[in-house]
Parts: sequence; C-alpha cells; structure tokens
Amino acid sequence: MDRIGIEMYDGVVNGQMLADIQRAARSIYGLRVLHVNSVFQGGGVAGMLNSLIPLMNDVGVNADWNLLYSDPDVFETTKKLHNGIQGEDVELTAQELDAYLALNRTFALYSPVVHDVVIVHDPQPLPMIRYRQRENPWVWRCHIDASNPNKQVLDTLRPFIMRYDAAVVSSESYKQPDWFLDTHIAPPAIDPFAELNRELTDDEINAKLAEYDIDQTKPILTQVSRFDKWKDPEGVLEVFKRVRQDVDCSLVLLGNMAADDPEGPIIFQSMKETAASMDQVKLITQNDPLLVNALQRRAAVVLQLSKREGFGLTVSEALWKGTPVVATKVGGIPLQIKDSQTGFLVQPEAYNEAAERVLTLLKDPSLGAELGNAGREHVRRHFLVPRLLLDWLNVLNDLG
Repeated sequence: MDRIGIEMYDGVVNGQMLADIQRAARSIYGLRVLHVNSVFQGGGVAGMLNSLIPLMNDVGVNADWNLLYSDPDVFETTKKLHNGIQGEDVELTAQELDAYLALNRTFALYSPVVHDVVIVHDPQPLPMIRYRQRENPWVWRCHIDASNPNKQVLDTLRPFIMRYDAAVVSSESYKQPDWFLDTHIAPPAIDPFAELNRELTDDEINAKLAEYDIDQTKPILTQVSRFDKWKDPEGVLEVFKRVRQDVDCSLVLLGNMAADDPEGPIIFQSMKETAASMDQVKLITQNDPLLVNALQRRAAVVLQLSKREGFGLTVSEALWKGTPVVATKVGGIPLQIKDSQTGFLVQPEAYNEAAERVLTLLKDPSLGAELGNAGREHVRRHFLVPRLLLDWLNVLNDLG
C-alpha cells in the first residue's frame, strides 16, 4: 500500500461518514497536531496511530508523532500506574515517582513541540505537560479501563490530568468526575487495510501458519494479546483443558512484547513452564501482523478472557474476519460483542461457562459462522478507523 487515503474506505463504511469526515476537517485544515506515546509497535495504541496519523494528514490536518523514550526502571513505574488506573493496589516509592517525573521533564524540555494541539496517550508521558510553557490545548487520551481506579494512583496523577484541556476515553463508564475535564468518548477502531486485517487467500493463510509450525489438522483456539496478567492467559489454559476433554483441538497463545511492559517476559516464562506439560499448546511471542491475521482467520474460536480490559481491539479484529469470539464481559468488550448476537460473553474467571460456549461453537460451526458474520457487520458500522478519525476531528473542532 503506497499511501493511505480516505477514499480507500468508500464502500467499506457508509458514504455519509466519509462526507462527515471531509466536513469536519474543513474548519481545521493545516492544524498542527502532535501525538505522544511510548512505543511505535506492540499493542493497540501504536497500531491505531499507525493508521490514524496518515489519515489525519490525508484530510488536511498536519499530524506528527513523538515517542517518549525510557529505560526499564521507569517503565516498571508506569506499568504500576497502568495497573493502578485499572484498580490494582500498588506501592509507589518516592524514588520511582521522582524518576518518572525527571524523565518527563527531560523529554518535555528537549522534544520539539511547535504544534497547535498536543495529544498525550496513557500515563507514560502524562506529566510532560507540567514542564512546557502552555500556549495551545493539550488532550489526554486514556486507553485504560479507568472505571474503578486505585485512589492513591489517581491522587498521584490528578494534578497532571487537571492541567489538560480535555480528555478522551473509550467508554462512558471510564469518565472520572474528579478529573474536572471535558471528557469525550472515542472507542478504538481497526484498519481493514492494515497487514493485521487485510484480506488473505487460503494459500497465504496456510503458508503463514506453516511458517510457525501451527497444526491445522485440528480446530484451533487462540487468544491474541500481550502476556499480561489482566489478559488471564492462565485462565485460557484452564478453559482449553476443559474443552479438550470433549473435543480434540489445539491452542495458540500469541502475543508480542511491548517495550513499555516489563511484566511481559516474566509472565511469558511462567506460561511457557506451565504449557510445557500440556499437549497441543503453542506459545508464540512475535511481532508479525500477518501471523495474527492468518491465525484469527483460521481459528475455530478466538478467546479474549481478560479480567480487566481498556477495550480489547483483538475482539474487533477477529469479528472483522468473521471468526466467532468468546470473551469476558469487562471494559470495552461488551461494546463489541452483543451476547449471543455477535459472539458470547462470560464473566471473568467463569472457566466452566467459557468452555461450554467454546464447545457450543466447535460442535455447531453454522452458529459460529452466523455470529461471526453478525460480528463483522457490527464492526463495520462502529469500529473501523474512519469512525475514529471522525471522532478525533470532532474533538479537535470542539477545542476551538
């Protein structure tokens, strides 16, 4: 793909949406917008920015992207902040917070910020706003489930959050009145033309799965997500064990290692040791969008058994490919799955129920196809990147 252009989505999304995008962009042509986050690849935020920023430029907004570079010690702290926003009890030392603020101070002072609007993603670069001379609006985009945050963490971050002119979250339930900000709702979205989601031929799927020695002779179950305790990979193994008592199948757990997630290698090693004693389980840690694409297309069932989830874009990815999904009723997942209509929802750690739903789909492929097709249409209407672009254009217009 030589260049991402909004016209590519004509026929994929409603034409009225494309007209609304052009209309929303008209009053902010040339607006200089800077996105700041902590990784270029690995995780849903980086994936979205890889598509959103070129589209912003295509419709007339001058969008740039800066990365907050850090070291593992500081990312240990920002991971604690991430977990705290999701409600976990965490302990933050004065030394950890000092290092976190020092990093943001250095980044803010020496990074060029000559833009009309700055959009800061998640807690890693959140405090940089303290160390800049304020001339134009700043927006904090929190991608995390903030519905029930840890009070200590929220109290630590609130002085920085309140400096922003607006916030953007994925769900109405994530709004926090204590932020005292205009808070917009803009759920994440996928790009149907990205390598992660583009159409693949059977030959391409077969070749990619063979490259990773994935057995295609049995039904495949898969969960695609970071090796993160909130994604409950241990629970996925438990569900698989129960399903295999009834149906012979295989499991692939696929996740990459994001640079800002120091817990990932530890959890992966633990999972590797557990899976070593099990048959038909394959763990892969690789940044290969085509592998994700092929696996989600060939899987009989995609799982997403998160205990907490900001949104869970892998659900929309699987549904876009027409694959049935069994997922937990947490965070932004219920926005994507209407239970028994576009997939199945279960409570976190309800492993018996999850196994029963998987078995239902394995034993009735026609039902899986029906749910998958309904899920694809639901994603087409609500969770493709042109809708996300329109949301952001409306936020920028609202900033005046």
